[in-house]
Amino acid sequence: MTARRAIKELLDRMNEKVIGQEYIVKRFIMGLLADGNILVEGLPGLAKTRTVRSLAEIIDSEFSRIQFTPDLSPADVMGKERMYVEQDKEVYRFHKGPIFGNIILADEINRAQAKVQSAMLEAMEEKQVTIAGQTFALPELFIVLATQNPIEQEGTFPLPEAQKDRFLMHVKIDYVSMDSELKMIRMVQEEKHHVAEERQKIPQEMIFEAREEISKIVLTEEIGKYIVDLVFATRYPLRYSKQLDVMIKVGVSPRGSLALTQCAQVHAWMKGNKEVTVQDVQSVIHDVFRHRIIKSEHTRFSGIQNDEIIDIIVKTVALPGSAK
Repeated sequence: MTARRAIKELLDRMNEKVIGQEYIVKRFIMGLLADGNILVEGLPGLAKTRTVRSLAEIIDSEFSRIQFTPDLSPADVMGKERMYVEQDKEVYRFHKGPIFGNIILADEINRAQAKVQSAMLEAMEEKQVTIAGQTFALPELFIVLATQNPIEQEGTFPLPEAQKDRFLMHVKIDYVSMDSELKMIRMVQEEKHHVAEERQKIPQEMIFEAREEISKIVLTEEIGKYIVDLVFATRYPLRYSKQLDVMIKVGVSPRGSLALTQCAQVHAWMKGNKEVTVQDVQSVIHDVFRHRIIKSEHTRFSGIQNDEIIDIIVKTVALPGSAK
């Protein structure tokens, strides 16, 4: 089996399990291929958890679920040392927490307090955990898929800006269509009366092979400059328009530039192309920029959303080859 065929099978099998959420399924797979963490926002009951579980069930991987609550401690996530007495001597051994898996579901991550959210920064960025002065490496295949309910709901804590920037993409999920909801009801009823068919899992090697192929997707000089131009429109908005200058307080970080490049390369590869196009960049820019742009006070009070700002950026920044 080739890497491309394996990813196509992964996509098809996930869409069989999660009805009407093709967009979020594709974004999860993009995060997996780009080796980046995904933040998913949506109301309860929109199949966020089911989608993550489906991904873990189809791939030959170790799945961990962390249910974030206000009383969760960093040790509950990372693990901790425990003392044992052996031959009249005190011996300390580290017991790994649920973060030591391949696919991590950080469920309702914004229900935990800031100290727990911050404890995940090293794991998400460096793929390692430091406990009591010792550093422990996380698995080669490691991705955090975090879900959060809208921040307006009670009992939630805003994610720190530093942690949000660790997410490759921030994806929003909405209600499915009427037809999809009817299919979902029928599927759940059928699952109650039928034994699930045992199917071979997709080996991790296929993911690594796909990543290798994606790294060879060509990024031309023109497209590279276009990506940088889009990023700079968030950092120095007055150079591009007075409208953007009023709207943006803090722009996209260098990590965002890399994320936009990686996601565009994955998008191109999944379409079967050999180089990144403008359409690839524009197809992923909202998910990459959404959580990285900090609005001005004026914009916050006016109710303008980050997606609207990104729309203006895309329209304002000149396309490759066109005159500014």
